[in-house]
Amino acid sequence: MKEDKYKQDGVDVVEGDKFSDFAAKLCRSTYENSPYVQVRDFSRGHFRGPRGFQLKNLPLNYCWMDMPPDGKGTKPVLVDAAGNYEHAARGLVAMVAGDITRWGGLPLVLVNNLDTSGIGEEGDAVNKAFRTMLISLKNIADEQGFIMFKGETAELGNCIYFENKSALTRFLWSAVMFGVYLPRTIITGDKIRAGMIVMALRDPGFGNNGISMVRKALAIRYGPDFYSNPEAQESIKLAATPTVLYDTFLATANGWFTDDFEPLIPVYLIVHITGGAIESKLGKDILFPRGLSAKLNDLWEPPQIMKDCAKWRGLTDRECYKYWHGGQRVLAVVEEKNVLDFIDLASHHEVDAQVAGEVMHEATPRVVIESKFNGDVIEFTPND
Repeated sequence: MKEDKYKQDGVDVVEGDKFSDFAAKLCRSTYENSPYVQVRDFSRGHFRGPRGFQLKNLPLNYCWMDMPPDGKGTKPVLVDAAGNYEHAARGLVAMVAGDITRWGGLPLVLVNNLDTSGIGEEGDAVNKAFRTMLISLKNIADEQGFIMFKGETAELGNCIYFENKSALTRFLWSAVMFGVYLPRTIITGDKIRAGMIVMALRDPGFGNNGISMVRKALAIRYGPDFYSNPEAQESIKLAATPTVLYDTFLATANGWFTDDFEPLIPVYLIVHITGGAIESKLGKDILFPRGLSAKLNDLWEPPQIMKDCAKWRGLTDRECYKYWHGGQRVLAVVEEKNVLDFIDLASHHEVDAQVAGEVMHEATPRVVIESKFNGDVIEFTPND
């Protein structure tokens, strides 16, 4: 039988339908994950059929809705090189769910978009890798209690470029997370004040930010073809360490699973430590406009691979905290009386939390960091 011309041009419709049917079954298995979402499937079991959802068991007259989009950036290159497909979805969920929980909200429904150079054929290594990635997303949906609603997979051929010429899979992965806020428990930083305590939530990997700089550091250390260098493989695996998810912990602290939606532990600020975030999201966005400062004198120790990449790339301590999270991907502000309860609740959700510093009032607002890289004292001010 003559091969289909569309398949010759890089798009296998038959395999695409098989893959979509597989993905749809995974989605359906999550439709009862949340007590706050009711899914209605009108498709009669077909992956192309319509589906809808509505909210339930929430004070709907008072809920505000949000849908932040985000993606894995360039980390897929490292994920593929490390063969870490079974945890590939953690970084994707961290990026979109975290954009809801950091404001005190609750992530509920996720839609994902997987662009690939090709999905292979059922049973081959490429196809198995992508199926493993979607299974990882389904497992996280079960673990975190959100709905993996639906998605899209596209074969884009050479439009998906990887610098690693021997990559098994080439892909870009993005998503949109639908979630809700309650006005009385939304976290904007407006109630933060001097004397409150800054908590740091540990992440032993790089997360999904600053990966272009990580790849450059690896290329400096192991050569431009470091993906095929046996000596680089351990460093690649460490750089691709799966991202920690904090969302269920933060949503629990903010009262989303209590009968009256009252916070278990009042949290006055949640900051994602992505590239430049201590300076921008903590300092310039929140503290400085309110005339406040913070001294961070006990941050988490950076993972060794982060220290190594900083050395290979020739970064100063200041640059390290501008481009990477330095060992903690979230900072949260609580009252001193709630510190131990915050740490205990974090531990219950397998999250490592510790006191990192304090919010202060000073004549000139600033954020001071006692670096865990080389011991430098770093200062960010409104004029930087």
